[in-house]
Amino acid sequence: MSDLPSSSPASLRSTSSSHNSFHDFFEWWLVEQKQELDELISASKQKLNNKNNNHDSLQPLINRVLEHYEQYYSAKSKWAKHDVLAMFSPSWTSPLEDAFLWIGGWRPSMAFHLLYSKSGLQLEAQLHDVIRGLCTGDLGDLSPNQLVQVDEFQRRIIREEKNITENMAKHQATVADTSMVELTHAISKTRRDEGSSIGNEVQERVESTLKTKLEGLEKVLQKADDLRLRTLKGIIDILTPDQTVHFLIAAAELHLRLHELGKKMDTKVIN
Repeated sequence: MSDLPSSSPASLRSTSSSHNSFHDFFEWWLVEQKQELDELISASKQKLNNKNNNHDSLQPLINRVLEHYEQYYSAKSKWAKHDVLAMFSPSWTSPLEDAFLWIGGWRPSMAFHLLYSKSGLQLEAQLHDVIRGLCTGDLGDLSPNQLVQVDEFQRRIIREEKNITENMAKHQATVADTSMVELTHAISKTRRDEGSSIGNEVQERVESTLKTKLEGLEKVLQKADDLRLRTLKGIIDILTPDQTVHFLIAAAELHLRLHELGKKMDTKVIN
């Protein structure tokens, strides 16, 4: 593992730009995420064994994990400018993962379901301590004020998510707008009159029309990715450092294990 690049911000930027494709970058990013998951789990265990540990001791690790997510979306934005369609039909994910995608990634509102699910599981596991009035420090220990903040934030995110979904639907409808209908008719007419090839004039129209469609997809994707990152950061802002570590563990485990399960399913289908 010593051959892996450093996780410093400068190293992350230079490494992300050195890959030949986003697929290559994603595979490298997953390796980094696995390392961070191990560190998060180790930090949570140390915190559990030493109740006197300062909350601030967790912040550098939390910041590094957030920088890793920021780096992912920065690289994704860069590669989307070269091939936005690859972001909507990724070769680096499995059909299982694809089935749950929302505009090229995870649905922002899903983060709240993850938070509530993990909170419920940890509350149930620590119920005896909670009844005794002991502070568990994990997601099962969310305060009433935190729950109110999460609920208000969730409502805002769902509204934004709905708006982006509607924008995507409107853009998808443009595949049958006047420019596309005229273009496809022109291509068909040219092929009937002149054979399989199309002339330079029609080819220029094809490139111009499709360029507009692809640029529209890129804009919607950028808004979706921005909402994903803001959702993650917004939830973390509500949580304590201890709770944040548990949330980041749950997020990484869900992402990594779903990816692994999907790959295994692919292998079974092939065999």
